[in-house]
Amino acid sequence: MTGIDVVKLLKDLVSYISINDPDKGIKPSREVVDFINEWLTPLGLSTEIIESNGYYSILGFLGKEPPCVGLLAHYDTVPVVRERWTYNPFELTVVDGKAYGRGALDDKSNVAAIMVALERLSRVSLRCGVVFAFTGDEEVGGRNGAHIISQKLREAGSLPRYLINGDGVGMAPIIRRRKAFSVEISLPSRRYIVRGLIKTARFTSYYPVSQHAHAAYFLGGVDSHPLIAVSTLIRETGGLIRSLRGTFLKSNVVPPEVELEYIVPDPNGIEMEVDEGLTDLVKALVPLTRAPIRTRAFSEYGVSITPNFYSFAEGKHKVVIDVRAMARHEDVESGFREVLENILPGADLRIRTDPGDYQNTSPTSRVVTSLAEALKDEGVEVRLIEGAGASDSRYFTPFNVEVVDIGPRGGNMHGDNEYVELESLVKLPNVYYKAVKHLTNT
Repeated sequence: MTGIDVVKLLKDLVSYISINDPDKGIKPSREVVDFINEWLTPLGLSTEIIESNGYYSILGFLGKEPPCVGLLAHYDTVPVVRERWTYNPFELTVVDGKAYGRGALDDKSNVAAIMVALERLSRVSLRCGVVFAFTGDEEVGGRNGAHIISQKLREAGSLPRYLINGDGVGMAPIIRRRKAFSVEISLPSRRYIVRGLIKTARFTSYYPVSQHAHAAYFLGGVDSHPLIAVSTLIRETGGLIRSLRGTFLKSNVVPPEVELEYIVPDPNGIEMEVDEGLTDLVKALVPLTRAPIRTRAFSEYGVSITPNFYSFAEGKHKVVIDVRAMARHEDVESGFREVLENILPGADLRIRTDPGDYQNTSPTSRVVTSLAEALKDEGVEVRLIEGAGASDSRYFTPFNVEVVDIGPRGGNMHGDNEYVELESLVKLPNVYYKAVKHLTNT
């Protein structure tokens, strides 16, 4: 298997449809898992396929156990809207130094690069072992992939000291990532009749610098959030809400638009029904986005709090707020309870999060310096950065595994015509190989 073409391997991987779309009940099929596993088998590696709730992962070992280094990447992708693509999303298309296809950047390029690196590593002598895994549910949270893998390795005493997670962009090592929380706040509907003037308002999201819509990338003071705008309007006008509608997609996606019908009290107006519960909940959104959350480590993004999802069911209004912070569950709960006790004491509070933790790896960690040296050796300028969103690394940090994320240059991640730059893709297997070889032989 010498001289393996990483582009050809990526082409094979992209041809397998491995979409995760829980709203439509779609999970990646096992076909791509079998392809990866059969490709690895001739290398003499120890591998097994792990299933959890219909999601499949490959776990394998190279060399001596217990391992000292881990490699991780995910093969699942987000859905596609085919009519919005210039190219067939499931047929890798190379144009002007870019390879287009769903997963070309996130994250099958890293899967291909790690596979090629493993082939090279299988032919050299290493002083300690390597554990590797390819998972199929990162795009929906990682509970049935990386979480299962980390637990299995921990129980077997096989957790590596260092982990290189192939889930980044720009050939820039990611050493910090905030933890994500989903905060649900609900309040019963309370309707009554009031006399006043009826008004309507419509707000849309606005990103003057870069289009993203992902809550982790929302930048207050630059971007405009429709629900926060609605809250500000009601607070400043003293309006009482009749109805709230909008395009509410997910708890971590800023709604593109929100429409509001409200009443400004006026004794000369007409009698209409309003909802005091919804009004109070919406008014609270501005102070809730400023909740005093204690942080445990530095983040250049600070704390991000965005209310992105609204629903009404069983007589209750509910808003789901996305929170990103270098914090733990108790920090977030304490901050939100303080706000609610002062302005909305009757509200119910529920906080959801995964078993992972924030990522905060020292720039002087050997996994960081080894990766940096490998990048320099490939002629890549090293920039240590912080990732705005989460990754599967978070399932290893609670066990003191030192982690760093990396990925190739490209664009349109999760969007139409996703692509990877071929120059960085070709260098990526060398980066993995050199970084792991350095970590296992020093």
